[in-house]
Amino acid sequence: MGKGRIVYRNSDGDWVNKRVGAEKAGSKHDTQAQAEAAAKEMLQKAGGGELTIKGRDGQIRSKDTVAPGNDQNPPRDREH
Repeated sequence: MGKGRIVYRNSDGDWVNKRVGAEKAGSKHDTQAQAEAAAKEMLQKAGGGELTIKGRDGQIRSKDTVAPGNDQNPPRDREH
């Protein structure tokens, strides 16, 4: 797979949007919402993938598949 991005707060207080496995951030932002929006846009342009969002405490807050990615655990209430 390998297509994924992560949003987290760095030690400088910036919110970072980074490709999983990359050494450098793809972008830095003042707010988590801005970083999340940038990550979603980058994933959509790259053909989809997994987006992991970490909270201020560094713990994973949410994981989502950005279309047109392949969700490994789709909601069970939707019929295919």
